[in-house]
Amino acid sequence: MARTKQTARKFTPNAGMKKRVTVLQKTVKSQTQSQQAATQVKVKVEEDAPRVAKGPSPRKAVPAKKTPAAKRKVPAPEKRKRRVRRGTVALREIRKYQKTTELLIRRAPFQRLVREIANKGAPGGQTDFRWRADALEALQEAAEAYMVNMMEDCNLCAIHAKRVTIMGKDMRLALRLRKEEEEVA
Repeated sequence: MARTKQTARKFTPNAGMKKRVTVLQKTVKSQTQSQQAATQVKVKVEEDAPRVAKGPSPRKAVPAKKTPAAKRKVPAPEKRKRRVRRGTVALREIRKYQKTTELLIRRAPFQRLVREIANKGAPGGQTDFRWRADALEALQEAAEAYMVNMMEDCNLCAIHAKRVTIMGKDMRLALRLRKEEEEVA
């Protein structure tokens, strides 16, 4: 005999043994006997077998369409953001930025910073210098390269200290080691 796929039966929470109460007969005694008992009720109690739904569940009644004035927009419940393990996003960003070659600092804020520093250091106070676009781009490239190398050295210092997190003391140690390298060279 071949195996056949059987569909699961729906479970209903109230499908246990039910007691059905049926009123069979209600008699009212005469008024003379009403002093003893006003009414007498015969009740039959039956025990039913558990009910199991067979086949597809009954369809729900479809409500009539409402007019546009009667419709009310019910805000949909917000879906909870899917949580990821700590560090996963950081590792993803590291892989992303290691593949790319574009500049990481935005151009406009970097240009404002360069112009502000240049104007403060100008002889005689506030003088506006004019900058070529490629000069600002070269400065930004050099600044980002310096920062990336500095972060790499800080990371090595943290790893040397058997840590994963970069701290201020790693920055200071990396700067101190760089100064000694510059003095020797």
